[in-house]
Amino acid sequence: MNNLLTRLGIPLEVQAFFNATPDLSFSYGDQYERYGEGFHIVPSTTNLWFAGTQHATDLIITYSAMEAIAFITLNRHRYPRLEQLAFVAIGNRLHPGQGEWIGQHFPCRKVILAFGKDLVGHLTDIKLTSAIKNIPVRILHRDAEIHIYRNSRLRVFHQEQVSLHAFQESFGIRPRFRTAKSVRSLTFLDQLKYESER
Repeated sequence: MNNLLTRLGIPLEVQAFFNATPDLSFSYGDQYERYGEGFHIVPSTTNLWFAGTQHATDLIITYSAMEAIAFITLNRHRYPRLEQLAFVAIGNRLHPGQGEWIGQHFPCRKVILAFGKDLVGHLTDIKLTSAIKNIPVRILHRDAEIHIYRNSRLRVFHQEQVSLHAFQESFGIRPRFRTAKSVRSLTFLDQLKYESER
């Protein structure tokens, strides 16, 4: 049991599933994510953090281990069997090789992308889906528009309207990965912190 996680409202079974260490450090292989009172350090690395089993039916991908913990805490009622879940965190910045690794090691899984509900989160949804499915895309941000190129095809989105769903519909792409966004905050971890302080 970790006192900080308990104060955030994270159940003991969730803490045990993620093997939460007393110092709340999560290994990405070459670097660590660290969380504590008043700080959260998330690495930028080509490696990944992983929890669960590769035989899981559902894969949830986030920026950080703490975001994964917050996601399942707030959505526990939707996922009664933790053993069916696997979690991957990509760190602060998506690297193309991360998507390739995920695609190779987790084929034919239900994938939930749990990134922030800001523009960066929506673009990460698109870039990661493209990397996992080996779909070459190029994304440019011009003024208030997002230009997405796939081969010789161009689609232009207003930055308020860009989303994974809009991208998939526009280009006729079907893996139909799902996204999950916090209802009350930018991220699930922000929502969890806010709710624990009330």
